[in-house]
Amino acid sequence: MKYRTLGRTGLKVSVVGVGTWQLGGEWGQAFTQAEVDAILDRAGECGINLIDTAECYGDHLSERLIGDYLSRHDRDRWIIATKFGHGFDGFMARADRFGAEDVRTQLIASLRALRTDRIDIYQFHSGSDEAFLDDGLKRVLEDARQSGMVRNLGVSIRGAGSEVQAREAFGRGYGVLQVVYNRLDLRAESEIFPHARRYGLGILARVPLASGLLTGKYEAWDKFGPDDYRSTLGAEEIARRVREAERLADEELPLGISRTRWALAWCLRDPVVAAVIPGAKSPEQVAENASAADLFSVKMP
Repeated sequence: MKYRTLGRTGLKVSVVGVGTWQLGGEWGQAFTQAEVDAILDRAGECGINLIDTAECYGDHLSERLIGDYLSRHDRDRWIIATKFGHGFDGFMARADRFGAEDVRTQLIASLRALRTDRIDIYQFHSGSDEAFLDDGLKRVLEDARQSGMVRNLGVSIRGAGSEVQAREAFGRGYGVLQVVYNRLDLRAESEIFPHARRYGLGILARVPLASGLLTGKYEAWDKFGPDDYRSTLGAEEIARRVREAERLADEELPLGISRTRWALAWCLRDPVVAAVIPGAKSPEQVAENASAADLFSVKMP
């Protein structure tokens, strides 16, 4: 494994982390604690030290599964990032909860679910610019940081992007920007990365495998079940992404390298990206993801 400094936070994060949206039950599988333990055990064995989760991945369900694991292992070896701003109301249903009192309540709930006394990176989660710029929220987050319950603040920018949040993050106390970034979606390069470079902000790249569609495991006609987030994308959009991924792999995939490893390493070719945070449903997927860290010597187009 290799490590990079996450912007001004000073945190040394593994360049490949573990994303855990899937643990909330919206990716076609319900996870047992034993399955989560196996995934995180393998992550630790591979040198991964970064886990990213959120309050609304199954109403703190993902956090609770992670917290159970942390309660039986060395908490200090892990960098834990979670998020705030939503209530889980069911499959792909969220209620915005960015008010100051709501966030105080969410923070305590996240700490309890994770069974920890501090959160290493606490992230504003895909909210509006209006909510982001609220001074009441800013005071709550400053209080949480001063108390030690939160070590660093981040912004998980909604998929459509927000130049305002990227531009104003540093001035409002945030040190990390989490963005959608993969070989099929390059918007962050022009909209987010310049602000990260200017202010020394750390970048976490989410959805680096384009929801699995870059891996080569799916065909253009594949369908996903009603309990899988990808079913909400629509058949035409899935087909478009799969075909584009196939074209790019034909043109760019180095000989002898899996499409998963290639896609992750491609995101890391720019040092402004401190880490990618792909999800994984098995220890084997974790190991393959982690092995992308070995490809820095391979030229990525």
